Amino acid sequence: MTETLPAFPMARQCPFDPPPELDRMQHEARISRVKLWDGSTPWILTRYDDVRDMLKDPRVSSNSDLPGYPHISEGAAARRNRAKSFINLDDPDHAAQRRLLTSDFMVKKMEALRPRIQQIVDGLIDDLLAGPKPADLVEAFALPVPSMVICELLGVPYADRDFFHRISRTIVARGTGAAESVAATEELLGYLGDLVDKKQSAPADDVLSRLAVEQLGTGAMTREQVANMGLLLLVAGHETTANMIALGTAALLENPAQLAMVRGTDDPKLIANAVEELLRYLNITHTGRRRVALEDIEIGGQLIREGEGIIAANDIANRDESAFPDADSLDVHRKARHHVAFGYGVHQCLGQPLARVELQVVYSTLYRRIPTLALAKPVEELDFKHDMAVYGVHSLPVTW
Repeated sequence: MTETLPAFPMARQCPFDPPPELDRMQHEARISRVKLWDGSTPWILTRYDDVRDMLKDPRVSSNSDLPGYPHISEGAAARRNRAKSFINLDDPDHAAQRRLLTSDFMVKKMEALRPRIQQIVDGLIDDLLAGPKPADLVEAFALPVPSMVICELLGVPYADRDFFHRISRTIVARGTGAAESVAATEELLGYLGDLVDKKQSAPADDVLSRLAVEQLGTGAMTREQVANMGLLLLVAGHETTANMIALGTAALLENPAQLAMVRGTDDPKLIANAVEELLRYLNITHTGRRRVALEDIEIGGQLIREGEGIIAANDIANRDESAFPDADSLDVHRKARHHVAFGYGVHQCLGQPLARVELQVVYSTLYRRIPTLALAKPVEELDFKHDMAVYGVHSLPVTW
């Protein structure tokens, strides 16, 4: 039986669309099994309503230590014992740890960062325009924007970016082996642990300093727990947005009519719509949201037994015609805020208010300031991140 199951993740045909096999499943099978790297055969959900129902169900668990949990890769399975954070906990432990960061990522606080983010974006565009062309938009712009922002927010020296970028690439690569993944995690945890020690003795106005004083200083959290929280925020805080900036730009350059609407508007509501639509349309978390059933449950008419793994394929769920008519079209006027790119339920992305502000500033500025921006090579020659847990492009050569 298992030999006939499709392997997951699956191959794409169009780099901006989910794999055709997922589209077929959504229309024909609804809920079926797939085969992972380790031979396990979890269930996969492809329809929008089923994905949301599962992600809000307390009878499924995010605990990656549980038998049956569908790990993304060998490296991810191996490092779970070191990279412990609240995203792999269930309530009430999940809620207790998440609350420690809620105030840091409130919408109002992220909006207050908008002028600083605008300053960062404008400065990087100045540097890009003053430099040679073609240029790699990933290295020159897409990666530095969120890296600078999350470093300032956390209190991580931006001068150390080459180090944590290297570690991050190792961690999110699906082909990273167990030993290499654990070693990379240990290296970054060691760095962050030392940084937390410095924050405790000489705190500044940043998230790690606050956690060091309020949690580590009072014994509420251990040094390792604070370092693990920092690892999650640092890696997720730059990898996801960097990929959305680059991939979103590539998609808009391939859809000139949509690009013209984004470039030609000064309406913040249209820019906000464009951000939500690009999040829906591209969905960089292309390996799905992973869970395991805590008891027998039924989803979409399918019985899922206790201990069986479940994958919510949010990329194809965001192309479900029942939720998004004409779903395969990119339409920046679409009201797409109900997408599941950030997940759903209690585990939905904590940093989404920050990501939204960053993307709104980028999409409202880059194409206006460089109106002749164009790909420097055909889209079919771009090196897409099929090999990474976060989808995007390894490089994006552009000219103007």
